[in-house]
Amino acid sequence: MKKLFLTLVIALFSSTLFAQAAFDKFDGQENVTSVIVNKKMFELMSKVKVDATDKEAQAYMSLLKKLENLKVFTTNSSKPASEMKSTVNSYLKSNPLDELMRVNDGGKTVKIYVKSSANGNQVKELLMFIEGASAKNETVLLSLTGNFDLEEISALTEKMRLPGGDSLKKASKK
Repeated sequence: MKKLFLTLVIALFSSTLFAQAAFDKFDGQENVTSVIVNKKMFELMSKVKVDATDKEAQAYMSLLKKLENLKVFTTNSSKPASEMKSTVNSYLKSNPLDELMRVNDGGKTVKIYVKSSANGNQVKELLMFIEGASAKNETVLLSLTGNFDLEEISALTEKMRLPGGDSLKKASKK
């Protein structure tokens, strides 16, 4: 019984490590812009004093406490874009996430996947992949982990001006 439990713990731990590192190869890659925010930064950001009457700012600060990791990678180059696509596909095979939304609109494809908590009310991981975003034919890969509500995330992407914020806003309304 102890061996079974130990094996299960190791399997869960290794999949968590893979989830954190799966997209790290794009960080520092030529022709790829990356934004990586870790738990410590979210903790520091959440300690900023805000006006007690500003409910939106308070909700934003509350959300920051729930986030663990944010990674955003963007590129206009075809080689990194195809690598991102194959990495996302490989990641989804080994880490099954639920498809939340898929939009094909004039050459732009948006796919949003989530991993929900056991009760289904909270999101533990959000993965968004956008191909052909904007007139620049930009590819965007966004990975977010924590324990949050989807509606809260659209506010985050809006305040941080992250690519794909409009798509997340539409998904949170559905």
